[in-house]
Amino acid sequence: MKTNMSKLFLLTAFLLLSFGLMAQPPHPPASHSQTGNQAPAGAPIGNGTLILLTLAVAYGGWKLYPRRSTELAE
Repeated sequence: MKTNMSKLFLLTAFLLLSFGLMAQPPHPPASHSQTGNQAPAGAPIGNGTLILLTLAVAYGGWKLYPRRSTELAE
């Protein structure tokens, strides 16, 4: 009985989350001007890449630190 309830709960949670993550309608096309088409404004990705790389290096160091400390102790 307990496993059936947990499966039902997980299925319900998955369905509710999947409906919440449905795609949004597309943005209207970019504005046109006399000088030609203008590119739509987007989010800059430079800062996100830097944060991702910094976190990756920190995680790698965190995983390697215990290994190095045990090698030094021996």
